[in-house]
Amino acid sequence: MENSKKTVTVQILNAFAENGKGGNPAGVVLNADTLSDKNKLEIAKKVGLSETAFVSRSQTADFKLDFFTPNKQIAHCGHATVAAFSYLKQQEVLKSESSSKETIDGKRNIEMQGDLAFMEQLAPTYVAVHPQEDNILASLGLSKTDLIPNAPIRLANTGNSFVIVPVKGQEVLKKIVPDADLISKVSETLDLIGYYVFAVDTTNYDVTTRMFAPRYGIPEEAGTGMAAGPLACYLFDCLHLKKESFRIQQGKYMATPSPSLIMVNLKVESGKIKSLMAGGKGLLDRQLEIELDG
Repeated sequence: MENSKKTVTVQILNAFAENGKGGNPAGVVLNADTLSDKNKLEIAKKVGLSETAFVSRSQTADFKLDFFTPNKQIAHCGHATVAAFSYLKQQEVLKSESSSKETIDGKRNIEMQGDLAFMEQLAPTYVAVHPQEDNILASLGLSKTDLIPNAPIRLANTGNSFVIVPVKGQEVLKKIVPDADLISKVSETLDLIGYYVFAVDTTNYDVTTRMFAPRYGIPEEAGTGMAAGPLACYLFDCLHLKKESFRIQQGKYMATPSPSLIMVNLKVESGKIKSLMAGGKGLLDRQLEIELDG
């Protein structure tokens, strides 16, 4: 009997690659209009990366993007957006330097600068997390003495929610031993994607970071644009680093290092952040053929 199962092509790109190396891999599926949410979740699970982007036609933007982790749909994904628009540009589907994406959370602008893709994020909102601070520190194997003095742990959101954790230096960042169950519990309580932990004692970058999101099936990630945006805002608003462009390194301290560079440009008016663009480079790595069940 002939096999009638549907096969879907998935492009794998490394987003936020620097000098042709590192980066965070994401899946990209073009022409995804006929795929159901169940199909998309199955594909994301079989691809096995932290996120896969599904590109389809949109009535309100240039493209509609749906993002799936291996266990659920999320509203936005920075590195999968960079991967998708880099691939669209490389395939000459996207010919303009300006574009847009429709998401389940509304429309966002996209800017291309050569082979770099930048995505719009919203003005930041912040929430204090005092009742959860002890749990947050315990879930990372840290104590209060590991934090930057007078720098608060904050929930920050520019489209997705992350807890921003400021640590004293890269030695502290390196020694973190994440407790996935406790991070998931805190993330569920605060409705987070995950934690973004950073240190400022770095050269060639403004900060170096680690991101943990076990609630979404992501033990640790190499490059997270939707976390880099909130962090840049935190640096501006909470640490008073009054600059409008930030270079953020991520992935250096993963078990298998994959250093990534995320660039964030703030739009500031009268001292207040109005919006931001976060982005980087996406490099095509390989292609997968995924067979759908049933």
